[in-house]
Amino acid sequence: MRMSDAAAELSNDPAILKAMIAALQAENQKMTASLRAHDLLVQALRVRIAKLQRQKFGASSEKTEREIEQLELALEDLQVALAEADSPPPEEADEPEVEEQAAEPVEQKQRRRPKVSEDTPRERRELDPGHSCPDCGADLRVSCQRRAFSCAPLVRREDVRELIVMIAAQLKVIEFARIKKSCRRCEKIVQEPAPNRPIPRSMAGPNLLAYILTSKFDDHVPFYRQNDIFARMGADIPDTTMVDWCGGAMKALAPLIEKIGAEIMASNLLHAPSRACKHALPGSG
Repeated sequence: MRMSDAAAELSNDPAILKAMIAALQAENQKMTASLRAHDLLVQALRVRIAKLQRQKFGASSEKTEREIEQLELALEDLQVALAEADSPPPEEADEPEVEEQAAEPVEQKQRRRPKVSEDTPRERRELDPGHSCPDCGADLRVSCQRRAFSCAPLVRREDVRELIVMIAAQLKVIEFARIKKSCRRCEKIVQEPAPNRPIPRSMAGPNLLAYILTSKFDDHVPFYRQNDIFARMGADIPDTTMVDWCGGAMKALAPLIEKIGAEIMASNLLHAPSRACKHALPGSG
């Protein structure tokens, strides 16, 4: 709207204009105070971060921290080189040998077999040697064995080896085509309503928002690194857009956050640091 149009819609009553000016001034003062509070908070956080960095990376410890990092990197490179030249770990080899395990030096770090959750999807692939013997051509039959109890049914003999695979994340665009249909009798346009979005007028789906929020606040992956990750998937999502999405997602999750907070505060016992309880609990000293 142009200034001339806005001025034409204003009332000619001086009392109404004065009331409007007073309301705008009050709103302006409130916004100015809020901006000053945010600026003070930002400055205080910068000072706090600078002090913490000085305490952790002071002149006396900076060299030590750097040396430790270099030693850890060198140690990892050495372990990778040894693993490349060595045989597979005994726990993961097809046929482990107990005698060789006992002969390993005590100084070597004990290897631990990878574990996955019981909820992890599993896929069974059977490798069948066929119906005829590769040597003589005779028919093959499934080899079975009986369990410890004689009355137990026969069990098919097979060797099972597990392989953990990673299914890479993939972006997918879902197009909602809302077909328009017209009524021949009343000439009314009939169309299905558009599906709800977590953030109005946003392209972010709920699972994408969950991924961004988890990466940011749980895995501590900054937005510019997430931008690189999405770029490898073939998408350009600017970090400023992800900032807006996180703000919109937090606004959408506000009722859930309030409900969880109310449930926690209604408990008779809270487990939290004393400093956090002092600021969180009402009426605490």
